[in-house]
Amino acid sequence: MKVQSYTTSAKENIAFDEGLRQFMLNMYNHTASGLAISGAVAWLTYSSGLLYSLGNLMWLFVFAPLGMILWYSFTSHNWDIKKLGLFYYAFVALMGISLSTIFAVYTAYSITQVFFITSATFAGASLYGYTTKRDLSGFGHFLIMGLIGIIIASVVNIFLASSAMMFAISIIGVFIFTGLTAWDTQNARNIFLQTREPKYGIQFALSLYLNFINLFQMILSLTGLYSNNE
Repeated sequence: MKVQSYTTSAKENIAFDEGLRQFMLNMYNHTASGLAISGAVAWLTYSSGLLYSLGNLMWLFVFAPLGMILWYSFTSHNWDIKKLGLFYYAFVALMGISLSTIFAVYTAYSITQVFFITSATFAGASLYGYTTKRDLSGFGHFLIMGLIGIIIASVVNIFLASSAMMFAISIIGVFIFTGLTAWDTQNARNIFLQTREPKYGIQFALSLYLNFINLFQMILSLTGLYSNNE
């Protein structure tokens, strides 16, 4: 009986480990494909001249992702995995249009360099969040407060146009979004341990996607080289 019980337990552990591995792999695949789509749409929007053709309408595409995130925050708890997937890929495509402005501001070399720096930082933070035994929940609440702070500061700086404040926001933002990447990764693992629900993979993919994009923009604002088009 003990041998049979041990064998059953071992099989359950193997199945659970495989389920967790598949969950995390799907989450990272969604994150990576979302970034690829955004990058492709951003480049096509810029290189085709659509960025300049849109004129003042570009502001609509700049702020539309924010509206989508607010809608998602209030309604997504009832969505099934199919609706979550449709929203996610529509969102990353729209974000691509919004991000196309960076090609008009920064050099292609600078954008590429910062992308690889961001990728390494993101991968390191996510690996730490997945492997650490430390509970990051308290740290996460601190990061959320910091995130709210830099959002408020960014809105204020729209009117002040202070380069010193923008520099400070970017420095703090790098630390906040790096920390959020680790926190979200640990949360994703813990949520799967509790629910084994695959739809959370897409939800956390969106969180990681946003962390990557914001981290990328913060590093780009700190180290990016301006294009001659600027």
